[in-house]
Amino acid sequence: MEINRPRLLPDTGLSRAEMKSLQREVADCALFRDDLSIGDESAIETATVAGIDQAFDGDTVVSAAVLVRDGEVLERTVARVETEMPYMPGLLSFREAPGALAALRALDRDPAVVLVDGSGRIHPREAGGTPERSLDSPLPAGTRIPIAADDSVTAPDGTTIGHAVQTRQFDSEHRHVNPVYASPGHRVSAATAAEVVERTTAGYKLPEPIRLADRHAGRRS
Repeated sequence: MEINRPRLLPDTGLSRAEMKSLQREVADCALFRDDLSIGDESAIETATVAGIDQAFDGDTVVSAAVLVRDGEVLERTVARVETEMPYMPGLLSFREAPGALAALRALDRDPAVVLVDGSGRIHPREAGGTPERSLDSPLPAGTRIPIAADDSVTAPDGTTIGHAVQTRQFDSEHRHVNPVYASPGHRVSAATAAEVVERTTAGYKLPEPIRLADRHAGRRS
């Protein structure tokens, strides 16, 4: 998998202020609209979707990538990379990205879309959103609650910057499953991000590509 804009890669040699500035530059460059061949439901079903997740083994980040198409696992890769910085709130990508990128580069096929267990547009540096309605009560599976931009983001007020997606729910009054927050990254709209999350979920809360990547990374840590 090729990296088209290497200058935007996380650099652990930057100061904290420079890291935050780079995050804003990444957000400014991102297209939060569909610019891929997966903009409709039928295309999502046949698209190759990669899930990325990490585990830690001391100071080593163990990153796994799992490539899935229509419920079938096509590839699994894993990369072990020594971390070069401690955990900093809001800057986790700088700590984990080298491993994640190494796992993605090891894939033989390029995914149509990548799912990451992290923040997209809903992030401290390009975030601020209010669910269209309260999430305090349990939601039935299949519910999507739009999250609208507020004045802390560059998007105009009211712009949908993500969704709370209820991927599954218990049939019980005594326990419930919280929704998954789906927000778009580069070249994907908020609606398509939510659609990909829902259509790649199979009986568990998390989408299968991420759930399987989490298991694969955990076994290698």
